[in-house]
Amino acid sequence: MIRLVTLLKRKPGTTHQEFLDYWFNIHGPLIKNCSAAKYVRRYEQHPAVWPAEGSRHEPGFDGVTIQIFDSADQFNAHMSEPDFPLVMEDIEKFMDSSNIQWILTEEPNLVIDN
Repeated sequence: MIRLVTLLKRKPGTTHQEFLDYWFNIHGPLIKNCSAAKYVRRYEQHPAVWPAEGSRHEPGFDGVTIQIFDSADQFNAHMSEPDFPLVMEDIEKFMDSSNIQWILTEEPNLVIDN
């Protein structure tokens, strides 16, 4: 299995909470219900932990998605589905698409597994 790990940043002019509301309530269900989902074993949304109000430190990203596929071929196939462009269009509505960072990874090397 492989994992697509993606770092997400909100669109300029939106708050972290607005980003999360859209990501959880609009984008997540869109992903779940599109035909490309048949290739995805697992889709996880990990919101960034936001510092206390008034903190001068802010995370560089608003969240991380982890999608698990059986293979790189399955990853490529999911992007070839006819409704995949709808997913990409939706990304433009709430994410800063110029700041999306992603990587495909192999099975992890477990160092600690308590």
